[in-house]
Amino acid sequence: MIKWLQIIFNFILPPRCLICGKEVADEGRLCAECFSHVNFIVPPYCQKCGKPFDYSIPDQALLCPDCLSHKFPFRMCRSAVVYDENSKKLILDFKFFDHLENKSLLANWLFLAGKDIFNADVDLIIPVPLHFSRLLKRKYNQSAVLCDALSKLTHIPANYKALRKIKHTLPQVSCNGKQRLKNVRNAFDVIHPEMIKNKRIVLVDDVFTTGSTLKECARALKKSGAKSVDALTIARVCR
Repeated sequence: MIKWLQIIFNFILPPRCLICGKEVADEGRLCAECFSHVNFIVPPYCQKCGKPFDYSIPDQALLCPDCLSHKFPFRMCRSAVVYDENSKKLILDFKFFDHLENKSLLANWLFLAGKDIFNADVDLIIPVPLHFSRLLKRKYNQSAVLCDALSKLTHIPANYKALRKIKHTLPQVSCNGKQRLKNVRNAFDVIHPEMIKNKRIVLVDDVFTTGSTLKECARALKKSGAKSVDALTIARVCR
């Protein structure tokens, strides 16, 4: 009965591409044209931070210059797609304009992008938290929505209580690289350290730009006893 109702509903209101609005065969999908324009991040990339290399290299584990010269707070970091004009609308609609129907597709992309991370074992999935004032304004935390969907795919529990944002900051998009670091410094704290002690954690967020927010979250988690911290985002800004 439910199947027939869905068929009738799809006939009256056919599924639409999440980007351009063209009719598609199933809910929560992209049309072939929009899908072909999405720039997925695939090897070769830095085995630590996941930054794509601009050149072809042999199939071996290599690190980018940043990871060779600086201490990186993550065990690994991975992103599904390049943040560009082809992925921007999908992410911004989900983040700011209540298009929660995008979550299944985005969570599946996270699941595929995080294969290395999940193969290395993960105990908890934790979203990058919003300050309560921004959460009230936005109504939902897009990272928490992704965590819920990803938890169902991986059967790894999600924790929404341990990590909190304790400092109201400017939106990171309004800051440059150095300002981003200063803006989120000491902005996060672990209020339930017993929940994350000796746990292998994967942090989930929407976009990796400079990594300042994710790094600050990772430092707070590791300081409170996390065994390891990985980072997983839908998109990455590649310059």
